[in-house]
Amino acid sequence: MTILVTGANGQLGNEMRIVTKNSRDRFIFTDVCEAHPESVAMLQKLAGADVNVSTVKLDITDLSAVRSMVAAEGVQAIVNCAAFTNVDAAENNAGLAELLNAKAPENLALAMKEAGGLLVHISTDYVFGGDPYNTPCREEQQGTPTGVYGLTKLHGEEAIRRVGCRSAIIRTAWLYSEFGKNFVKTMLSLTASKPQLKVVFDQVGTPTYARDLAEAILSVIPSEASVSQTYHFSNEGVCSWFDFTKMIAEYAGHAACDIQPCHSDEFPSPVHRPAYSVLDKTKIKASFGLKIPYWTDSLKKCLKNLVEANVNK
Repeated sequence: MTILVTGANGQLGNEMRIVTKNSRDRFIFTDVCEAHPESVAMLQKLAGADVNVSTVKLDITDLSAVRSMVAAEGVQAIVNCAAFTNVDAAENNAGLAELLNAKAPENLALAMKEAGGLLVHISTDYVFGGDPYNTPCREEQQGTPTGVYGLTKLHGEEAIRRVGCRSAIIRTAWLYSEFGKNFVKTMLSLTASKPQLKVVFDQVGTPTYARDLAEAILSVIPSEASVSQTYHFSNEGVCSWFDFTKMIAEYAGHAACDIQPCHSDEFPSPVHRPAYSVLDKTKIKASFGLKIPYWTDSLKKCLKNLVEANVNK
């Protein structure tokens, strides 16, 4: 099978490069620019010199370009890891966020419908948050986004369903990895350099190691159970951003930093973030026989990789 991966130079895209290294399928990794040298070096440290670090340039907002590549390469499945993910910046860039988070997935869905292929699309817990609740969100729960990012990601889901291609929409949350900028790497740096740190405790969810999500995607692609369904995936367990930071610092040995809990309103933001966005993963586990790691176990693995690669920021 020939599988095209979009957003290949992002967190999830780079983890897809690693988990597909020994796959019998043919993977084409695409993005709008070349991979960053630091990411290439990290890939080679984690997966060896023979890992696929090449990037084919593709603008997924251009439907004709997507159609051309699908036809030329005989693409049978697309894994869409591309998105406008800067939650705060989306508030002032609604048009661009809509283009990348809604129109581009629609283009991919159209191309896969025409080719009879499968689209695996990554969405977000931010499609929820407008209604108060304290039980894990299920797939059929109505989307109530509180900001532009969540709204445009919800529009992307709706566009895929309207097109009607074979699809698996996977919502995830609190994604981190060894690549790029993310919460884990930021907190590693801050807890190593600051005597005290305040972190919000009134936003609750589940961290997700991008490597675990990439592995889950590989389980979804070949299965007939993936046809036109929505799933949730994050690591197991529940924590606040404060709890998350405490564990990062503890596992990294940054005991000198005094980490204190605080309320969200102490850090003004243009976006009201979901207070509780824990995802119910019953469906994806039952459908594909997945055993999902507990969030602290996966965090330890990622931190070990970062330490061995001598990365602390």
